[in-house]
Amino acid sequence: MTPPIEYEDATAEVRAIYDDIRATRGTDYINNVWKCFAHNPKLLRRTWESVKEVMGPGTLDPVVKEMIYLAVSISNNCGYCIASHSAGAQKAGMTDEMFGEVMDIVGMANENNKLVAGYRVPIDDVYLKVRGAD
Repeated sequence: MTPPIEYEDATAEVRAIYDDIRATRGTDYINNVWKCFAHNPKLLRRTWESVKEVMGPGTLDPVVKEMIYLAVSISNNCGYCIASHSAGAQKAGMTDEMFGEVMDIVGMANENNKLVAGYRVPIDDVYLKVRGAD
């Protein structure tokens, strides 16, 4: 286990990133993920900048962004991210009913993805006209 680096033990470079996290999120709390990533300040900065940009204001509502992140975290079996983004989604407005639907979708999509991959289902021509399909 990588020990978290607390603010008082951090380098000036890491403290500046912690300060940005606090200011952007409007909190004094720094998550353990950032504290562990602080062992590699370049990784910490790059990851924080990416999260700040992607999860910040945009076309999608914050609750939708958090539920998407939660769904991916469940599929990737990342316990830390499941806990973090469950809390984030709840804070953004996810209800128990919404969580249940997310779980239904995650379960169904994972099952169907495995079946389609196993059967090597050919992609329909009509879907090849959709953005990003090959």
